[in-house]
Amino acid sequence: MRLSDVSEKCTQLSLTILDILKPWIECNSYSGNIEGVNAMGDLLVRDFSMDGLFATRQPGKQVGDHLIFRTPGWESAAASDRLLLVGHHDTVFPPGTFDVFELAGDTLRGPGVLDMKGGLATVYLALKSFSSLGALSSIPLAFICVGDEEIGSPDSSELLLELARGIGGALVFEAGRAQDAVITRRKGTGALRVSVRGRAAHAGNHHKEGVNAICALAKLISGVERFTDYDKGVTVNVGIIEGGSARNTVPEHAECQIDFRLIHTEDGEELVQRVKALALEIAKATNTEITVEGGVRRGPLTRTDASAELYTRYAAAAKATGLGHSEAGLIGGGSDASAVSAVGTPAIDGLGPRGKGFHTHDEYIEVSSLALRAEALVRFIVAW
Repeated sequence: MRLSDVSEKCTQLSLTILDILKPWIECNSYSGNIEGVNAMGDLLVRDFSMDGLFATRQPGKQVGDHLIFRTPGWESAAASDRLLLVGHHDTVFPPGTFDVFELAGDTLRGPGVLDMKGGLATVYLALKSFSSLGALSSIPLAFICVGDEEIGSPDSSELLLELARGIGGALVFEAGRAQDAVITRRKGTGALRVSVRGRAAHAGNHHKEGVNAICALAKLISGVERFTDYDKGVTVNVGIIEGGSARNTVPEHAECQIDFRLIHTEDGEELVQRVKALALEIAKATNTEITVEGGVRRGPLTRTDASAELYTRYAAAAKATGLGHSEAGLIGGGSDASAVSAVGTPAIDGLGPRGKGFHTHDEYIEVSSLALRAEALVRFIVAW
């Protein structure tokens, strides 16, 4: 297998990549749209049907299905020689909210085109290039594409960890960053739901008999927001609040949803305990019942000596392709790279195409960067 042959094939295939990508973008695969996620899975099974790769489908539990593509080389290789490619095919846009496939010059706009169907196209181009030359089957490689990443991978995480444990490395194809910087660190993420139960009463006639759940929740929110500690890298955000039933009724129920980010897992666990202690204190003071559910959802992606070496190997391939190859700063958003890192497997992230606006209606990619990212992946795999 010569690098020049695979690179030439990758360039040829990239000329028609939009024919592959268009049906993917037009298939709504919002995480909550399980039928749509599975329809997107059908497209991936069809398009990744290639010599040297076989697919298995793991039914999702209350989420879309998860896909695993393996080579025979993966099955026969020692664990330390195996390479795992990681992606997801669910998106954040409910049906009818953002349904475009808009090409203007080198810019392609559409739902999930950056996060992360463009990343999936990068993987497709590289693997198809090897397969077209009969060179894929011997590579010790697997590609997992999950259907629930945008909601924290609650169902797929065990499957991912089963594949990742003890292997040589993992590459994650989330959105590319500015100057093609490679992600080696991410904050961990957490989520809490706080529910307050008070006592309803007519606000005019029996106000004194009521226990205002919204007031109790407001006290808790005020305290929780003060748990942000920028020096420790801990941020807390109350993003959603709900409560009450009518303006003239003392509210019996209120709840909020809290997002938190962390650099060290122990800081996240400490934060959860602080919130629970505060809830107990406020419940006693206000004669309410307060429950706190949730916790750390993803640990941090930690830079280790092994992941630094993996980055160096990928950076060499990116540089040879003409891409930027610096390390990104600490990233606040989570991804499945964090889960892989948690079992000691070196992982790097952000290897999808260039673009901006993920999770917004301005989401787009630079189409020309698809071929560049695929070429970098080809070079990396040949060296691997």
